[in-house]
Amino acid sequence: MNFENILIEKRAPVAVVTINRPKVLNALNAATLEELSLGIEDLATDSSIRVILLTGEGPKAFVAGADIGELVGLNEATGREYAIRGQQIFRRIEKLGKPVIACINGFALGGGCELAMACTLRIASDSARMGQPEVKLGVIAGFGGTQRLSRLVGRGAAMKILLSGAIVSANEALRIGLVDEVVAAEELMVRAEALAMEIASNAPIALQRTMIAVDSGLDLSLDDGLAEEARHFGQCCATKDKAEGTGAFLAKRTAIWTGE
Repeated sequence: MNFENILIEKRAPVAVVTINRPKVLNALNAATLEELSLGIEDLATDSSIRVILLTGEGPKAFVAGADIGELVGLNEATGREYAIRGQQIFRRIEKLGKPVIACINGFALGGGCELAMACTLRIASDSARMGQPEVKLGVIAGFGGTQRLSRLVGRGAAMKILLSGAIVSANEALRIGLVDEVVAAEELMVRAEALAMEIASNAPIALQRTMIAVDSGLDLSLDDGLAEEARHFGQCCATKDKAEGTGAFLAKRTAIWTGE
């Protein structure tokens, strides 16, 4: 698929998706969001791809935010539609069934921070900067920032970031749980690819079921979450991958996964 605003490189079992608008710090306009949606759907149906890395082009930004030029023209109705569409795309990334690792190589502000939070894991370069500065523009975070940030870092830390519009360093983001790892800028993609390969070496159905169990359990009581876990465990036990994995372990050989 040919895109103007994103690049997709497939190196099975890993794919790299790059937001490619470096002249505007990879800002998300409507066209870029739609291309991202199409690209993600293509990767979702490609059985050779098991883990996705998401990053921004150039050394300055992951995604510096939304396109302010488009924001200017929004009214109440179109603003709500704009937010809902962004939420839908980011939610699809979150529920893709394949791990998506945000490789945060610079500024991740506004919609960029929200995009990173929709990913399964976040690795930041030591030069990364993150924040939700929407209040400085007279609006609020609209692509999930008010909901995901508090789930990741807690209510107090989220309120501080959302209400102040402050930009936090990579190390502060790590301290509060907004990112999962911080590495030197030149090591970012190397480390992300190594983690992706480590994850991709495992059974794809088990990966999918693990993510579903964790995410759904966050909204359940412990007892209901345990029941959900048992259900997914049972479903895994009926797969060819489970027979392959246990058989390979007993035979002391490397498992060959089919995703069945």
